Amino acid sequence: MIGIIFDMDGVIYRGKEPIEGANEVIEFLKANKVPFIFLTNNSTRNARMYREKLQKMGIDVGEDRIITSGYATARYLSRNFERGNVFAIGGEGLLEEIKSIGWPIISVEEARKRWKEIEYVVVGLDPALTYEKLKYGCLAIRNGALFIGTNPDTTYPSEEGILPGAGSIIAALKAATEKEPLIIGKPNRPVFEVVKEKLNADEIWVVGDRLDTDIEFARRINAKAIMVLTGVNTLEDIERSKAKPDVVMPSVKELIKYLEVYLEQQNHGNKEH
Repeated sequence: MIGIIFDMDGVIYRGKEPIEGANEVIEFLKANKVPFIFLTNNSTRNARMYREKLQKMGIDVGEDRIITSGYATARYLSRNFERGNVFAIGGEGLLEEIKSIGWPIISVEEARKRWKEIEYVVVGLDPALTYEKLKYGCLAIRNGALFIGTNPDTTYPSEEGILPGAGSIIAALKAATEKEPLIIGKPNRPVFEVVKEKLNADEIWVVGDRLDTDIEFARRINAKAIMVLTGVNTLEDIERSKAKPDVVMPSVKELIKYLEVYLEQQNHGNKEH
């Protein structure tokens, strides 16, 4: 059985606007009992917040089907490192995930006096980014704190256009500290360890809009790479890229026809056996 990993921003929606056909695709998967999950590198929301956002667009999925880079980062921390003080540069979703594993968070106000006590600097997309947050992140990393990035996305798509992503904030701290961060999200393996716990499939398809994260992620985990053109990258980008998708579609809407053919072939093959 196949299992499908969907990116969200630029695949299922752009900002607050759903992409045409996204809901029909999800209902088709449910009807045909095809397992799927949503895997987003955006850590500003947690699964509950994303479920609410999707519901407003008419897409109903359980929280257990949604994995964020914030969730994956918190799980990776709890499984691989000793509990310690965290300074988080990120949105509410990232803070909630770190709280969920019971690790103490040092706020920016507390960091003014306690930055030397910070043991982990975790960086995601932060819509409320300030120079002060960068300042204490820089000081803590230079003081020996572990530098962790939720994801490398330098940009993300919105209704207004392409905006700065977590990777842009991480790049600022890399430049200021001369330290390389541990990156958890796509295209890196740590996030796949979390995915495997929730998606039981013999064959995996990754549906995404970014060559450097989604398509490269598919390559690294030996999955079928399906690219849609409703997000960040274009056909011209594909021509220039080393990471090539197996299939290119105008949007996720076209996935239904592709799935119908695939499932028919599978059923035909099973009958012959």
